[in-house]
Amino acid sequence: MRKTVKQMIEIIEADGWYLVAQRGSHRQYKHPTKPGRVTIPDHGKSHELDHMLVNSILKQAGLK
Repeated sequence: MRKTVKQMIEIIEADGWYLVAQRGSHRQYKHPTKPGRVTIPDHGKSHELDHMLVNSILKQAGLK
């Protein structure tokens, strides 16, 4: 299940995550009630992320 950077950002923002920092090409998101941060590499909005990375991001966000 490959997703683009734009799709991943839309998924986590729809769950309530918001951007708190960006260091280089990595965007960090925080949630008002869930612990921790989720980092999404942003090497262009149309860049496809590997399915293992997509699964990891979804697990960090508590969506899987």
